[in-house]
Amino acid sequence: MTNTATVGDASPTVVARLSRLDQLLPLWIGLAMAAGLLLGRLIPGLNTALEAVRIGGISLPIALGLLVMMYPVLAKVRYDRLDTVTGDRRLLLSSLLLNWVLGPALMFALAWIFLADHAEYRTGLIIVGLARCIAMVIIWNDLACGDREAAAVLVALNSVFQVLAFGLLGWFYLSVLPDWLNLSGAQLQVSGWDIAVNVLIFLGIPLLAGYLTRRLGERARGRTWYESRFLPKIGPVALYGLLFTIVILFALQGDAITSQPWDVVLIAVPLLVYFAVMWAGSYAFGRTIGLNYERTTTLAFTAAGNNFELAIAVAIGTFGVTSGQALAGVVGPLIEVPVLVALVYVSLALRRRLFPAASSPRAATTSGGRS
Repeated sequence: MTNTATVGDASPTVVARLSRLDQLLPLWIGLAMAAGLLLGRLIPGLNTALEAVRIGGISLPIALGLLVMMYPVLAKVRYDRLDTVTGDRRLLLSSLLLNWVLGPALMFALAWIFLADHAEYRTGLIIVGLARCIAMVIIWNDLACGDREAAAVLVALNSVFQVLAFGLLGWFYLSVLPDWLNLSGAQLQVSGWDIAVNVLIFLGIPLLAGYLTRRLGERARGRTWYESRFLPKIGPVALYGLLFTIVILFALQGDAITSQPWDVVLIAVPLLVYFAVMWAGSYAFGRTIGLNYERTTTLAFTAAGNNFELAIAVAIGTFGVTSGQALAGVVGPLIEVPVLVALVYVSLALRRRLFPAASSPRAATTSGGRS
């Protein structure tokens, strides 16, 4: 399934030229979320069965879905162009600032503003803010016609900092800073090795597979064949992996979500504010410092997204599967998925107005032959 949409088109035109599969993406995601919630609610013992086999602290079905989701997009990356990204200090330094300074600080502030009387949810939300995105952001960036090579570099950069900084920042935001501000704190026990395993599984495996696929495919048949014939065939797999992951994720926590709707709303409000502020602020910042549309989009999505897989695993491992911290982690993707899908369309709509000079032709879909 392919499409011919170009990045230079206005958003309505881009959306109109997307494949039928991509045009209805919000519908598919909504149905996947609903299906997962219903399955988790109606089938006794399903969540126990899905959790029975784990890898890297994550349910094996979710792990498989994420790997399938990321592989086709990473197979599209032109790895011989990564040096153009690593040399862009504005982009790299901006990403580090937004992801590891502003993002966690904003989530900490929102957690205390909105959930001051709900200690467990507040702690869970802070953990979500510390887990920077290394998986689903690849999909949102590709759908919004962001810079694939830049996304690969920024995700790798986030991964390194995640291993090095997650535990330290968890200690600072949950113990040290609350003490300085005379607020009640919490303790976070997390293994640096577990985080490293998480990164190696969810980024290392699909990144290596994508790199080898392109390298060997181009060597055997050439770049033209690889990008015009091979990539369109594997493209839809990314969307199928995304939908499968959403179904499994919500099936695992369907009962917890549907049995505590008011608590879900309490947690959702600061998350909505967080995603909106981080994305819009990062988008505006990228344009202000002179980044083009593709890299501005990549900067915004990598800053706004969170690694819910890691956040949920840490919350469950530290506080227990039935804890409020775990529920806060689960609500993360419940809000993030539809919000960031909506922001894909917002990004495309802003393209012509804010970046009139951008006209490089690239198709706009993960399920098509965008190259």
